[in-house]
Amino acid sequence: MTRVLLGINPQNFSWKLCRGETFTTPEAVLVYSDQGLGGMSRTYHDLYRTRLVRGEWRDKARPILLNNWEGTYFDFTEEKLLAMAGKAKELGAELFVLDDGWFGKRNNDWAGLGDWFCNLSKIPSGIDGLSEKMEEIGIKFGLWVELEMVNKDSDLYRAHPDWMIQAPGRYHCQGRHQHVLDYSRQEVVDCIHDMIAKILSTSKISYVKWDMNRYMTASFSSALPADRQGEMMHRYILGVYSLYERLIGEFPHILFESCASGGGRFDPGMLYYAPQAWTSDDTDASERCRIQYGTSYVYPLSMMGAHVSAVPNHQLGRTTPLTTRGNVAMFGTFGYELDVLAMTEEESAVVKEQIIRMKKYREMIQLGSDFYRLLDPFKGNETGWICVAKDRRSALALFCQTLNRVNDSWIRMRLDGLDADVSYRVRYSIGEENREYTAWGDELVNIGIPIDRADLNTQGGDFASILYELCAE
Repeated sequence: MTRVLLGINPQNFSWKLCRGETFTTPEAVLVYSDQGLGGMSRTYHDLYRTRLVRGEWRDKARPILLNNWEGTYFDFTEEKLLAMAGKAKELGAELFVLDDGWFGKRNNDWAGLGDWFCNLSKIPSGIDGLSEKMEEIGIKFGLWVELEMVNKDSDLYRAHPDWMIQAPGRYHCQGRHQHVLDYSRQEVVDCIHDMIAKILSTSKISYVKWDMNRYMTASFSSALPADRQGEMMHRYILGVYSLYERLIGEFPHILFESCASGGGRFDPGMLYYAPQAWTSDDTDASERCRIQYGTSYVYPLSMMGAHVSAVPNHQLGRTTPLTTRGNVAMFGTFGYELDVLAMTEEESAVVKEQIIRMKKYREMIQLGSDFYRLLDPFKGNETGWICVAKDRRSALALFCQTLNRVNDSWIRMRLDGLDADVSYRVRYSIGEENREYTAWGDELVNIGIPIDRADLNTQGGDFASILYELCAE
């Protein structure tokens, strides 16, 4: 027996509807598939990417970026940022994103949220001046914000302590030393809008990363009477939507990225406003195999924020090969989150090659392909997936293993989505060696690509990966 629950979760929800008033419930999206979960996913991907996403960025491949967060955290200067941007440009990146720490008295995560004005002691040129300098380097500029949050150590909280979501007479529960602003109140939304719109209108900004780094607790609004407190959560998200709507209307050229994190923001409602989302702060490549695999059940690759980050990984302490980090991140919006100035010449050469390859395939990956899951990382040691161009003339496939195995047999990764009657040239690299061979589509689908354990050892053993490029002859 199948049971489906749709709509607003009834827990802590109520809405007082007076005579003559209306209430619009959230929409539900259902699709049908006669090709299992894979067919369901591909239907969702095309539906969301072409009929839910809107604006300038719907049909544009996403820029390859460098985000400074894991490279500097809060400890940066204007000179360091410009040096990183110059190196990123040299490597082939197109966008530099300034993450947390540019505003208010934000030298750690205890202060500054809610004060959306530039910290001139860190950035003497201001955001407007810095963005101009980035343009002179030849790279676009993006900015991180967390517009729904406030620290108690901020000018905004000191001026409006009642704007924080809090239950009266109860402990003020914090996460990451921050609290949530009451977006069910129009004056709160207006205030935040005015601050961030001033920054965006006076600077050359082409991308905004809008984080939400904690979940909501003590969901009580000081502006609502007791019999309307059940409306608070729904009114809150309507306030978020309204701010997004105003900003994308005023700045239609900006690419907005929302954040999954504490807000649990992977939902189609957010996709209507921000065409991509930061998939997770867990940037480890092996973890990302599962994260991106799972996300792909409903959401297109063009929505998945995916970065190559530093090692040892800052969340797990794990070291994975740079090739694997790049291969996994390719199946998303793609970017880097590390200190490019600290890379070796060898690492820089690898990054250059990764960016060249991503530029070659990103339109197919993000806009013009069908995605097939091949090997389930939740059920085994390997991950496999493939993007097949709509005309089935080209494809890009990934194999990635978790831990290496001793004296194990060969692996055959069976592909999917290819034209059975077409001969494909299969190209891949093992270490410094470039290889290729030819196989028919039905052979690749029914027999698969043979993967030698010795090749995985060459690729690093644990967390090794191989990227396969397929082109019809």
